[in-house]
Amino acid sequence: MLKIAYDPIYAHPLPEGHRFPMLKYELIPGQLLYEGVIGRNNLFSPGLLEENIITRTHDENYWHQLRDLTLSPKEQRRTGFPLSAQLVEREIRIAKGTIDGCRYAFDDGVAFNVAGGTHHAGSNWGEGFCLLNDQAIAANYLLDNKLSKSILIIDLDVHQGNGTAEIFENESRVFTFSMHGANNFPYRKEQSDLDIPLKDGVSDGEFLDILKTTLPRLIEQHKPDFIFYLSGVDILATDKLGKLALSKEGCKARDQFVFEQCIKQNVPVQVSMGGGYSPQIKDIVEAHCNTFKAAIDLYF
Repeated sequence: MLKIAYDPIYAHPLPEGHRFPMLKYELIPGQLLYEGVIGRNNLFSPGLLEENIITRTHDENYWHQLRDLTLSPKEQRRTGFPLSAQLVEREIRIAKGTIDGCRYAFDDGVAFNVAGGTHHAGSNWGEGFCLLNDQAIAANYLLDNKLSKSILIIDLDVHQGNGTAEIFENESRVFTFSMHGANNFPYRKEQSDLDIPLKDGVSDGEFLDILKTTLPRLIEQHKPDFIFYLSGVDILATDKLGKLALSKEGCKARDQFVFEQCIKQNVPVQVSMGGGYSPQIKDIVEAHCNTFKAAIDLYF
């Protein structure tokens, strides 16, 4: 059974007019339930993380500033969110949901987090709507608990996974792969183990050709025993921040190919949703829901 991390705290209240589409976090599970794609028993509510698990990935001083709500106004602006205790709890629960998802993925082949993909959070900073890096925290958890020896992070969000790259720059057991818009945020990129910057306007065919040439070779060369997949839908042509030109069909084909490769190589995968900023929230929700549907069609 597909297990999906979700809690109502994911849909955190934001000031009127805020550009982050927080509503999608309640609409995605709602739509999947409405269509009968999933049932209530597919969803689980993650708990809280121990501080020592957080500080294995994030600098202790940075974590204490988050926990104690003492980030400076400049640092808060960098995150894009007003800092609050509820926001910090949200981030902790999202990270716990990704760790829990890993355990389900070992059993079922795949597991999801309705939120997550917070790849701009580095070891000692938050930015771009990311405060704690859920997949980085989970990857370190797997390594520390000897649940994995070799991890591949596949980041197909339109923005480079700069925080993830920085966190694992000296960790040979984690291979970071980011395929992203070259002329997009963050404008100061970090160095992933493999970065593929894409020119503006790349559409379905070119994107999928690059992915199909690259991903099987990566899996074959590095032989991961666990994969994290960041499936951002800000690659869509409708996305106001993306600068790429993929269709919903192309986005779903991307997801299908990633899952097919994981199945072919018998590698469990945890999926976090990442970004999506199309003006019509129905476009965001539909594209995210397609990722769930692709997994269910292939795994269950």
